[in-house]
Amino acid sequence: MQLRLEIPDSFWSLFRSVNREIYIDALLCISQEYEYSNYFLTREVCLQVLSDMNARRKIRLEREESESDFDMLETPASRILNWLVKTGWLKRIEDFSSMTTNIVIPDYAAVMIGAFERLTSEDMEETEIYIQNVYATLYSFRNDPRVNLNMLRTALVNTRRLNKALQDMLHNMDKFFERLLDKENYSDLLKEHLDGYVEEVVRKKYHILKTSDNFYIYKNDIKRCLQEMRDDDEWIESVRERSAAGGDDGEDVLELLDLIERGFDDIEHRIANMDKEHSKYVRATVTRLNYLLSGETDTKGLIVQLLNRISASDRKDELIRKTAEKMNLSHLEILSEKSLYKRRRARADFISRMEQEEEIADLGREEVLRMNRVQMRYSRSQIEEFIERHMEEDVMDTARIPDMSEEDFEKLILAYDYSIRRNSRFAAVEEEPEMIQNGRYRYPHLKFIRRRPE
Repeated sequence: MQLRLEIPDSFWSLFRSVNREIYIDALLCISQEYEYSNYFLTREVCLQVLSDMNARRKIRLEREESESDFDMLETPASRILNWLVKTGWLKRIEDFSSMTTNIVIPDYAAVMIGAFERLTSEDMEETEIYIQNVYATLYSFRNDPRVNLNMLRTALVNTRRLNKALQDMLHNMDKFFERLLDKENYSDLLKEHLDGYVEEVVRKKYHILKTSDNFYIYKNDIKRCLQEMRDDDEWIESVRERSAAGGDDGEDVLELLDLIERGFDDIEHRIANMDKEHSKYVRATVTRLNYLLSGETDTKGLIVQLLNRISASDRKDELIRKTAEKMNLSHLEILSEKSLYKRRRARADFISRMEQEEEIADLGREEVLRMNRVQMRYSRSQIEEFIERHMEEDVMDTARIPDMSEEDFEKLILAYDYSIRRNSRFAAVEEEPEMIQNGRYRYPHLKFIRRRPE
């Protein structure tokens, strides 16, 4: 049976009462005492609790429409208790065996009182509670073979509640923008930012989501746990067998895991949106502070004040006409004789815009030798001595040079260069085109012979 069908019509009169705040505080005090009681609360205990509340807060109880002159003669504690019982927020049970009157909280009233506690409590935030519940539930479901899919459904419910809490937090940030624009001076705006936004949003809610000691560390572990469960086929089959044995024909375990993971992806998107709103609020605060600080000295601030005063007046046309006679509000940076548009140039074809390629001439023999710094290392007599040392029967065969060193290789290059000159005593003969590998040097097979005098 739905609890709302048990609610009497007089139950809703609390929200129309002039003593609404007093009644809500009284219900919270009785509920707190109710939690520590092992049995019912007697009427005397409730009156004592309400009397203590009255002594601490010095409440002033207004007269209700339903109260008679006789009711007004009662103490404030009795008036509060009688009104709550009459409207259905509390229920009176007579115990004739002990001749006492007990006070209980009906189920439907307990739900509303729980909502009052959430609205007034400054304890642990929902985001922290839900993320820890999901973390503990998933790990219990993963490691305890006795549990069923209902525990996984509990994790899904907490994930959705966490998403709902973040969504409410995101939507309620609009009220801070409205309060920001209502402030007319610098001190009030700064107080609103520090005592309002920083205390209510940044430290209590936004800080929890952005620090590594709460949300993100649990999120990473939860993602890892979901992935491990999804990859363990044997464990998935065992869960399905237990569910079938217990008569659970609801969602499949993989479907529930997907829904939970999708919920945490939604959390990521909501946190990203909260980052945008947070940055937007900080920029709006700085802009508003600059406006309030420069309102009396800055040109834009003075113009805004003038326009606000004109818009708030009933003589707008007259004020605009007088302002136009005294002031020129045209912005010189905007009004100009220059054209607003520039004529587009004709588009040149691609070939005509190409730069001419520079022709790089091949290096000559002299330049190559100069770059290698070999030309002046050995003299002509040293080159001739190198050729004669390796000659056999007036012929130097490069294939017979043993253990080619770096110095011999450089002299061989210069010997070939020397042999092609007209005034050289030796000539190079290329008989075979094959290459010779001598140590770490590779060069063509050449023969040097003496030139006959002409």
